[in-house]
Amino acid sequence: MKKEKIMDLLDTVKFNNQGLVTAIAQDADTNEVLMIAYMNRETLAETFRTRTMVYFSRSRRKRWLKGETSGHIQTVKSVYIDCDGDALLFKINQKGNACHEGYFSCFFREKVKGDWAIVKKKIEE
Repeated sequence: MKKEKIMDLLDTVKFNNQGLVTAIAQDADTNEVLMIAYMNRETLAETFRTRTMVYFSRSRRKRWLKGETSGHIQTVKSVYIDCDGDALLFKINQKGNACHEGYFSCFFREKVKGDWAIVKKKIEE
């Protein structure tokens, strides 16, 4: 993507007072929500340039290329911005699992009769 176009896109995003925007990763084929993370201006620009999801880790306070060590990369197919401009939805192709606990989605537990139950299986590699 051209630098001028990336700058225009970045200028439409409303980053919070910590310089972050919520990023939702959704499977492009099934529409399953895989994870929610955060991006700063730099990681969002890198994501636009490379079409690979790059986040900002709030706990480590640094850039986080999804799949850099695991190989479970996320390739961007399309991106949407919400009506307020403060959240982004990325339709992606996920290689491997999105969740660090071995599940395809980070949303593998469901509230069932007052308890959290695991309702999805781990991915076999």
